[in-house]
Amino acid sequence: MKKILFAASEGNPFIKTGGLADVVGALPKYLNRKKFDVRVILPKYLCIPEEDRKKLSHVTEFYADMPRGREYIGIDKFKVEGITYYFIDNEHYFAGDSPYNEIYEDVNKFAFYSRAVLACLPKIKFCPDIIHCHDWQAALIPVFLKEFYAKDSFYKNTGTVLTIHNQKFQGRWRIDDIENCRDLPADCRYKAMEAYHETNFLKAGILYADRVTTVSETYAEEIKTTAGGEGLDGVMCEMSGRLLGIVNGIDNEEYNPMTDPALSAPFGVKNISGKKKNKKALQKELGLRQDDSAMLIGIVSRLTEQKGFDLVNRIMEEMLNSMNVQVAVLGTGEDRFQESFQYFDWKYGGRVSVTIGYQEELAHKIYGGADAFLMPSQFEPCGLSQLISMRYGTVPIVRETGGLKDTVEPYNEIWQTGTGFSFANYNANEMLMIIRYAYDVFRNHPKEWLKMMKRCMKADHSWQQSAGKYEQMYLDLLG
Repeated sequence: MKKILFAASEGNPFIKTGGLADVVGALPKYLNRKKFDVRVILPKYLCIPEEDRKKLSHVTEFYADMPRGREYIGIDKFKVEGITYYFIDNEHYFAGDSPYNEIYEDVNKFAFYSRAVLACLPKIKFCPDIIHCHDWQAALIPVFLKEFYAKDSFYKNTGTVLTIHNQKFQGRWRIDDIENCRDLPADCRYKAMEAYHETNFLKAGILYADRVTTVSETYAEEIKTTAGGEGLDGVMCEMSGRLLGIVNGIDNEEYNPMTDPALSAPFGVKNISGKKKNKKALQKELGLRQDDSAMLIGIVSRLTEQKGFDLVNRIMEEMLNSMNVQVAVLGTGEDRFQESFQYFDWKYGGRVSVTIGYQEELAHKIYGGADAFLMPSQFEPCGLSQLISMRYGTVPIVRETGGLKDTVEPYNEIWQTGTGFSFANYNANEMLMIIRYAYDVFRNHPKEWLKMMKRCMKADHSWQQSAGKYEQMYLDLLG
């Protein structure tokens, strides 16, 4: 049996700020447990809910030599659905009310985390065949492994995989100001780790890892271009022989309209009538006008420019004034987008509802009750919301980028195929045109809309398919 260790800065069900946590919490459960012993190691943040921290059992504690001196490392663990989670404890680094702070704090924090992962494994007697590192926060593990443990017999057969969930976030800071990197060789610090006169954790991980993956096939191509590479396109082209795109999946047990406790009524492909009941309940809860003929558009997202909300701002009034649509927004992000959506909520009461923040239960209600789901991202490495919305028969309207392009098949009215609507260029008018097209199908061709809803619900975006690709990648790496 091959041993796989997932190393990440967050993971469901303990700590979540975005899709990374969903992947780390779901993918290990879907890997073949007869072939793979998969475990997860996370920081033990003080902001993990107290009721969850109380469940953890203490494994060991020790001190390790690091640039600041001898650092305390505590190890706790807990098992969820057969998967063992380890937690690295050090309140100096992991205190605070959020897993992420200012970048100057986080680069040192996650450099410590990466060192502590490697230091603790002999103590817990778990020697992984592969350490699967996620995003820049764990990207230094392959670096420290090769620079500090190359001659350590415990690690002689350990390989590394780095998964890039979003190349925009790279872990960049002044080279000489990261304490927990100061003992790395100069050739590493000022060459492999350096990009544009700064330390770059992600670049270093890409160069040192044995394999690099990202979360959709299209995004794997986009990050090799000047437009999509976020300054690392040259590195990605150089490493393209070790780069693989594997689209994310969703947990079909967690997102199941037949059993979801957040919904007012269960529904499925064979009994879809409950969908209307959920729409009515959502309208009532959010103070929207009770109007079954209105196309209710859902948005559950970080409210940032990357997610395309400058486009939404430009067409919102025209869309509301020219079509019988309603908009339900749940999210938090940049002030300008929060404020603009709150303005639309005030001006178009009964047609627009905006909830600033994140509420898991309300998110499920929007997925289950909306007619359409809008995701006009500038770029989207994979995206999970469009997959979840399809699972609930909520038709996605997306821009053709990254994982959105890979997972949403555009509607074809002649052949009666497709699972959503898409537009190619990052342009507000083009987006408005495709929303009008979706609205026309919803209002004037209800039978075709119903068929598309059912195609969405039948589409297999579960983790089983993607897990099989990860399994093959592990086996290929191990030879």
